Amino acid sequence: MSYSTAKEVYAAFSINTDAAIEKLKTVSVSLHCWQGDDVRGFDTDPSKPLTGGIQTTGNYPGRARTPDELMADIDQVLALCPGKKKLNLHASYAIFEDGEWADRDKLEPKHFKKWVDFCKARGLGCDFNPTFFSHPKCDPLTLSSPNEETRRFWIDHGKACIRIASYLAEELGEPCVMNIWTGDGFKDVPGDRMGPRERYRAAIDEILSEPYDFSKVKPCIESKVFGIGVEAYTVGSAEFALSYAAFNRDKCIPLMDNGHYHPTEVVSDKIPALLAFFPEIALHVTRPIRWDSDHVVLFDDETREICREIVRCGGLDGRVDIALDYFDASINRVAAWTAGFRNLQKALLFALLQPGDTLKALQDKGDFTQLLVLQEELKTAPFGDVWEEYCRVCGVPADNAWYGRVTEYEKKILEERV
Repeated sequence: MSYSTAKEVYAAFSINTDAAIEKLKTVSVSLHCWQGDDVRGFDTDPSKPLTGGIQTTGNYPGRARTPDELMADIDQVLALCPGKKKLNLHASYAIFEDGEWADRDKLEPKHFKKWVDFCKARGLGCDFNPTFFSHPKCDPLTLSSPNEETRRFWIDHGKACIRIASYLAEELGEPCVMNIWTGDGFKDVPGDRMGPRERYRAAIDEILSEPYDFSKVKPCIESKVFGIGVEAYTVGSAEFALSYAAFNRDKCIPLMDNGHYHPTEVVSDKIPALLAFFPEIALHVTRPIRWDSDHVVLFDDETREICREIVRCGGLDGRVDIALDYFDASINRVAAWTAGFRNLQKALLFALLQPGDTLKALQDKGDFTQLLVLQEELKTAPFGDVWEEYCRVCGVPADNAWYGRVTEYEKKILEERV
């Protein structure tokens, strides 16, 4: 079936496919840098294991080892993915030159100038994350540590990241979402649950006392249900993170990662719940399998439902900041990046091709029979032809063509990395 025929099929449902394509072209999705090097970064010894609740499995050849290699891999992904992109950096990806090095509490904007140059050359905005893991000063707690020296180090790191996020926003002309997440918690049942949370709250208060323009820097508080080595208790639980954001709406927004909840919870249902109270929220889209395993995002039911709620709630008009967050070292990393990004774009396009007003009207008048029938019939509409047209207008390969470019890149570049 051709695009022109698919266009007619959707028109019968009162859906304008051209308008959906044009809308999606304006939607920024933040591409996470850490898929390319297994969350290693450039500020610590890459031979040491990841700590602080972070773990990557697999040893597929071709991991990026330097900033230049990582940037080259990102370029490959950008060329294979449709739509508007931002870059998402962790503080551990600071780039030092001429033998210089700075610890995380002393990081400065200049350590991210090369990333700014990279983004400017490609028309990208940039989001940012303090890195509260894989560092000797994780004791293993960070912002919730009872050790004042440890806590001060990580507070200073967070304040430095506010300054860097401001720099990124000013230089690139787009708001910078700056996400605060720590793996603080305990492996077994704690003797004190309140103390760590009081220290955590006070530490975030101090970080956010660093001056910034809230229209340009968007600090987030991200929750987690549990992590590796913190199975019994997580300081930054969902209730903590959401409560903090609710009581500090003038200086931060909530961030939901759909891998950071109990297996029976779904973030798609939480999106309209939060947007009923918050003018803006942020998302990290991943694929959990039984836990926060950060598998490559698929074009699956929950990803589609997340995107449907974003569209239904007006989230594409500046209310929802979308980022990807996964890291798989068991397969080709460029392919993992590309597949996940394209699948999220597919889910957004699929959501834009739903007759939202019609579905809402059927629900409001209680016609649940027709509501069910219409939603099911739309599942077999010729979506693939519209997706192919979207890829064409964005100048990227269709589904049957992009993987060949990845295999060529692997043979030419990735296999040479040893």
